[in-house]
Amino acid sequence: MAGLVDTCTMRNRRLSLLPGLSALLVLALGPSAQSAPGCAPWCPRRSSCINAITCRCDPGFSSTSGEIFTNVLESCDDINECAPPMAPPCGKIADCVNTEGSFYCMCNPGYGLSSGAKTFRNESENTCQDANECTSGQNPCHSTTHCLNTMGSYECRCRPGWTPAPGSPNGPNTTICKDVDECHSGQHQCHVSTVCVNTVGSYRCRCRQGWKLKTRSLNYQTAWNNQTARSNQTKSVNQSSVVCEAISLPNWTQPHGINSQSLSEFFDKFQALGKDFKSASAQKTIEKLMENVDELLGTPGDLEILPRPQQHCVASNLLIGLENVLRDLSKALPDGTLTLNYSAGTALSLDVQKQEERNVTLSLNQAKMQLNWDLGQNSDNTGSSAVGLVYTPGMGKLLAEAPLDPKPENQAALNQNSSDVPQGVPPVLLSDIVSAFLSTKNAQNLSSPVTFTFSHRTLSSRPRAKVLCVFWDHGGDGCGHWSTTGCRMVTTKEDSTTCRCTHLSSFAVLMAHNDVQDEDPVLIIITYMGLGLSLLCLLLAALTFLLCRAIQNTSTSLHLQLSLCLFLAHLLFLTAINQTKSKVLCAIIAGALHYLYLASFTWMLLEGLHLFLTARNLMVVNYSSVNRLMKWLMYPVGYGVPVVVVAISAGARPCLYGTSTHCWLNPEKGFIWAFLGPVCTIFSVNLAFFLMTIWLLKSKLSSLNSDVSTLQNTRMLTFKALAQLLILGCTWCLGLLQVGPGAQVMAYLFTIINTLQGVFIFLVYCLLSQQVREQYRKWFKGIWKPRAESEMHMLSSRGTLDTSKPNTENSNEQLNLMVLSPEK
Repeated sequence: MAGLVDTCTMRNRRLSLLPGLSALLVLALGPSAQSAPGCAPWCPRRSSCINAITCRCDPGFSSTSGEIFTNVLESCDDINECAPPMAPPCGKIADCVNTEGSFYCMCNPGYGLSSGAKTFRNESENTCQDANECTSGQNPCHSTTHCLNTMGSYECRCRPGWTPAPGSPNGPNTTICKDVDECHSGQHQCHVSTVCVNTVGSYRCRCRQGWKLKTRSLNYQTAWNNQTARSNQTKSVNQSSVVCEAISLPNWTQPHGINSQSLSEFFDKFQALGKDFKSASAQKTIEKLMENVDELLGTPGDLEILPRPQQHCVASNLLIGLENVLRDLSKALPDGTLTLNYSAGTALSLDVQKQEERNVTLSLNQAKMQLNWDLGQNSDNTGSSAVGLVYTPGMGKLLAEAPLDPKPENQAALNQNSSDVPQGVPPVLLSDIVSAFLSTKNAQNLSSPVTFTFSHRTLSSRPRAKVLCVFWDHGGDGCGHWSTTGCRMVTTKEDSTTCRCTHLSSFAVLMAHNDVQDEDPVLIIITYMGLGLSLLCLLLAALTFLLCRAIQNTSTSLHLQLSLCLFLAHLLFLTAINQTKSKVLCAIIAGALHYLYLASFTWMLLEGLHLFLTARNLMVVNYSSVNRLMKWLMYPVGYGVPVVVVAISAGARPCLYGTSTHCWLNPEKGFIWAFLGPVCTIFSVNLAFFLMTIWLLKSKLSSLNSDVSTLQNTRMLTFKALAQLLILGCTWCLGLLQVGPGAQVMAYLFTIINTLQGVFIFLVYCLLSQQVREQYRKWFKGIWKPRAESEMHMLSSRGTLDTSKPNTENSNEQLNLMVLSPEK
């Protein structure tokens, strides 16, 4: 019993100490250790309470007593999931990384997850695979080395033809390579007929000076070209297959079937050059060959009496043979330039240089060639490159009347401006002939175009001729023809033309005849005579409207502005329509003509509007409203609307003002409708105004004196009505009817009627006006009356419209003015 009491006493003492210990724990741990009623306030960090005497460690942490504990002295420590005896949670080629309360897995260096993520948690997520450091750009290899990927890593190695620099072992970070000079080290495989040339990372074998690639090793050329863009694989080409031989004159024989003593003597001289030819004498051979060519072309002898087709065959043989010989001989020349000129005009310019990236220009007399030196690269690997230009003016005698190839692309170039070459009429050779060649034979599809500039005789005598850039296509029969394939004209002037071609051959500039159908000399004569007569009549009409005070009113102001615009337009047309020498001046002339003719048609529109408004207000004898409207409207519209149209047209297509033949609107891209659109609209509206005016005046005409309807007055009214249609521009619709079988007839009608518009203006508004005729009489007699008497005469001449007093002359004048020439 005593022991039981002692035990109970000790327990009670321990329990009595708990509150004090709890209080101390609360003070030590701070307010965060306090929890809801019923929880143990002494639970350590990284744990949570279960009840008043029990705590639980957070996930990833544990105490010495386990996850759940009651001892106040326990603490929760991090569990190392990556350490034994726990099984590896990450799987193969991955590392476990412990963190406080957790862990994660990472792929070993050199590997990565296929998803691109950096970490994972479960072995089921392990998709680690080898990472290619060479393609990802993560390797630190030097620029002189080649990165080689390995499983989980990479290596930096030297490329073929390179070796590690001294003190630079093969390592992923420290390897630096340098080029191996195979030529000096004796590691090359070049044939004794060649010279070894070291290149970066490799070498090549080229022919010695004065030697060329032997026929049996020409297949090497293709292999070499295929490797030029892959420098790291250049040594895969078998350099030992490059074998060269001494240069000799190529075979060049007289064309078959041509009987000519002059030509036979030329080929005899050429054969003599080949007997003792040596590479060292290549320049002297070229000089002698060009002298023989100049002599043949300067004095062709019996070549001039050969039929044209045979002359073309001879020229074709000479052109292609001369190019081949000069191409081979130029390979034996030392580096530098060579220029030769001869008495008959034949000339040669050669430039032999090492391969460089630059532009080269060769000029000879009337021709110039510009090309990129890179085009002269020798694909046959003979070392230096050669570019040549041959000028043969005498070749034009043999190629006279040579045909243009009738292929679609040549006809398309010819028909660019809707002009056709008449059947059986060959184009004219405008310039001399030049031949261009490279030391390589592969000059048919150049990577960049070659520019040629030709000086030629003036084009002023044929302003409508079509200029073509052509080359001589030798054809399958060896006789050849001109062709435009691969060549286009860049610019052309009166005495020069610039062409651009994507291949090399023999080039020239042709002048093709346009179809003369639109150059009818009768129409040209009618145009100049009609416009000349109209200019005189328009000038007299304008002076009349300015000086004759008796007729000055709103209607006269419209007539005056129309006369002035037409006079300036016709004058500029006659004097400057063909001034195409300067593009800027031609564009200005075209713009001025565009504006003046549009202004003329705008004033015709105002004439039609005034005629209609006057006829409508005549029913109530009210002219004041018409005059006020026209005075406010006519000048802004007459001169402002054309300004807007021309400004919009010039802003949209400034380059289409002026063509190569006329200073007028270029029909390309429908630009001609900048003029035809407003014109068609105006004469359609004026035609409507005229018909409505006749309809409105129908009842008024029937109420006039019966004497008015006599035959003489009927003829006069009919003539004035037709003349008014012309003055209002309605007859311009004839220009749209120049189609089909009747096009020629319509062309004559259009030209005759519309060039005489100024004549009809002077006739209707001046000569057929009684007031103007009386004023003319006064001027001719030199009699000037006082102003009051003149005004009285004007009022008496107009009279009043009174049907109760028959007066034939008064009625006729009222009718004429009322219908055709309304006045205030």
